[in-house]
Amino acid sequence: MSTAQQTETQAEVLRSKLISRTAHVGVIGLGYVGLPLAVEFARAGFEVTGIDVQESKVEELNRGNSYVQDVPSAVVAELVKAGKLKATTNFEAIAQFDTVNIAVPTPLRKTKDPDMSYVVAASQQVARYAHPGLLVILESTTYPGTTAELVLPMIEKTGLKVGRDFFLCFSPERVDPGNPRYQTHNIPKVVGGTTPTCTELAVTFYSQALETVVPVSSTQVAEMVKLLENTFRMINIGLVNELAMMCDRMGINVWEVIEAAATKPFGFMPFYPGPGLGGHCIPIDPFYLSWKTKQAGIEARFIELAGYINGQMPHFVVDKVIGALNEQCKALKGSKVHVVGVAYKRDIDDVRESPALDIIHLLSTKGAEVSFTDPYVPKIVVDGREMASVELLGAAAASDCVVIVTDHSRIDYARLLEASKLIVDSRNALKNFKSEKIVRL
Repeated sequence: MSTAQQTETQAEVLRSKLISRTAHVGVIGLGYVGLPLAVEFARAGFEVTGIDVQESKVEELNRGNSYVQDVPSAVVAELVKAGKLKATTNFEAIAQFDTVNIAVPTPLRKTKDPDMSYVVAASQQVARYAHPGLLVILESTTYPGTTAELVLPMIEKTGLKVGRDFFLCFSPERVDPGNPRYQTHNIPKVVGGTTPTCTELAVTFYSQALETVVPVSSTQVAEMVKLLENTFRMINIGLVNELAMMCDRMGINVWEVIEAAATKPFGFMPFYPGPGLGGHCIPIDPFYLSWKTKQAGIEARFIELAGYINGQMPHFVVDKVIGALNEQCKALKGSKVHVVGVAYKRDIDDVRESPALDIIHLLSTKGAEVSFTDPYVPKIVVDGREMASVELLGAAAASDCVVIVTDHSRIDYARLLEASKLIVDSRNALKNFKSEKIVRL
């Protein structure tokens, strides 16, 4: 059999399985990206097996329980009962997969360079159990070139040839936790393959479960897409954060400035200041690009500067608290400060990279007695100390200053204002209220 015939054979067999939805779909990493993806393909009729090294996640999933806020347990339970969704810690399952998506963490080291250990470990397992006809798609956010330079050589060491024996792509995750309008099924899915056949098969794969698929010419382009999206947000947030600090010095209401500027119907997109960046993506992903460009001898000045400005915002918020207390003839040291909201964004339970953790740390090290309330987060650990969320209004009334760090919609801000002596509002949550108690960012 010629190479061309062999390529057509493997691709055609897989394409047929995808279209008929008889392919066995595998997902490595069952977190906030992997679990929703697995659920969507199971709902589309595929048999889906998730792999995760955390036994607790596997056990919960197999019991029909969801641990991801955007995925209802009722949906998981129905799919598990129907035999469409299951989980395991055993990577041998890859040998039975027709497709496998890698959705594992890609954190930054303290030195701001990528920690690729999770991707490497997952890719090693894929290579170990790889077989002809397998479609492999990396979804973990990473630097341009990861798929071609890191994942591809591992699998090709087995003797399998990409585009002929197996198919390799990159497709960036675009999950926005807590977004009721855009979720996995209706967020356009960008995908780039190592070869045109790889791309075509991935488009066929995703089209079975997701509304819109956007093919691009290569894995490198797909990798860069995600970094552009989050770098765009990071830099623009850095800009308005710097503007907020400028306006503060000049006695100008930055929120009013942005609201008025947003009336322009062209050439302007509103971004809003805040206490700092949080979550896995925006504070981290741009530094993958910065790290990669340094290898090419290019300095990513916008990224580094925006990162610095955003990193200063927790300090700026604490300075606002110090100033507000000073106006009340009180020192921060010894004062009771109550933080409202510790999740990194509104109406979710995720505290990864949350600026609230930095603010609590800074307040505590300066001698404040700090407590917090968050309707979504029962406990946090700061500086090795476990803290539990407490009842809001009582804590606010007992505090010298309240700091709104996350503007959850479940908070009754009118009652909070009434109960508090002093409020520093870093999110403009009290924009509809006028009171001498309020100190705005």
